[in-house]
Amino acid sequence: MIIHHIQENNSILNKFISEIRDVTIQKDSLRFRRNIERIGEVLGYELSKELSYTNVDIKTPLGTSREKLISNDVVLCSILRAGLPLHQGLLNYFDDAENGFISAYRHHPNNNADFEIVVEYFAAPTIDNKTLLLADPMLATGQSLVAVLEAIKKYGEPKEIHIVSVIGAKDGIEFIKDKFPKNTHLWIAAIDEELNDKGYIVPGLGDAGDLAFGEKL
Repeated sequence: MIIHHIQENNSILNKFISEIRDVTIQKDSLRFRRNIERIGEVLGYELSKELSYTNVDIKTPLGTSREKLISNDVVLCSILRAGLPLHQGLLNYFDDAENGFISAYRHHPNNNADFEIVVEYFAAPTIDNKTLLLADPMLATGQSLVAVLEAIKKYGEPKEIHIVSVIGAKDGIEFIKDKFPKNTHLWIAAIDEELNDKGYIVPGLGDAGDLAFGEKL
């Protein structure tokens, strides 16, 4: 897996990350969603540098301009529900991409810290031989991403996979490294040091889905 840690180099991304972490600012769910969307735009721009391009002649009012345009068949697939603002940020840039959505959530069968990942819903075009952008804002244990990968394998084999995340834990990144194809790219804004005993990222930001859309039952 090829890891691109975007916050290693200072940029305006730092502002968006700091605001989604800030316990005061993140209470504004509209701003929280917009910041996740803006982070998606930054990650999408960086990701675009690794795609394939082809020359296309564009007719202008005064002549013809040869431009290099993305030639990949892109499918953008997000993990519900927290992935929706990140999805929109990526879609702002990859506006001609096909779209898919998949559900994955933690199920606690014994009402304790132990959990399993349940995948119940997948709606997407064919992903066979296409460029799959897999958006999941919080890469904590990595189990959700692996469960999603296993679920979508029956629908085809992507030509390449780009995972897009906002914040991840080192342990989670280490966990998924050998579970995805070697040529998989991980585009991640910030990497945190640890997980707590419940499998949440520390310092992290809390529950991204709840902050974006309100607390669930």
